[in-house]
Amino acid sequence: MNLPALLAEARTSAWKRWLLNATLPWMIPFNRPHGFKVVPLPAGGISVRVPYWRINRNHIKGIHACALATAAEMCSGLSVLEHLDPKRYRLIMRSLHMDYHYQAKREATATCAPGAELIRTTVVEPLAAAEAVDHVSTVQLHDRDGRHLATGTITWQVKGWGSVRTKV
Repeated sequence: MNLPALLAEARTSAWKRWLLNATLPWMIPFNRPHGFKVVPLPAGGISVRVPYWRINRNHIKGIHACALATAAEMCSGLSVLEHLDPKRYRLIMRSLHMDYHYQAKREATATCAPGAELIRTTVVEPLAAAEAVDHVSTVQLHDRDGRHLATGTITWQVKGWGSVRTKV
């Protein structure tokens, strides 16, 4: 599957969005129970919806902090991979930092839109001279009413598959 092409096609096609959201839970089985829905943004970037389901809630009936962090990670990773070919580059999370601002009592949405130019200048061009580069991505999470729930800062290590020393 060509993930960047599918993400691009899912921007304008309901069928491709359905296909994307049917395929991702099998590609990323850890996220399957959360019921996340990926929506590519029209101007570029990715949005991940976190449903207000029982499985995503904590003991005080808010969306669990770890569910929000997982959505931020998924959103950030897909927003980078929409500009990179996963067959050429390996993306692995180096760090995840979350700042929580407001308790999530409704459906939440994570949004990240780094832009093709930013990925080219901070990832692709530096990889021509280095074995690996770090890319820092910021994800904003809001609820349906627009409240700023959390901010995630995710650092990804990106390297060409030829530089990977461990087997997959």
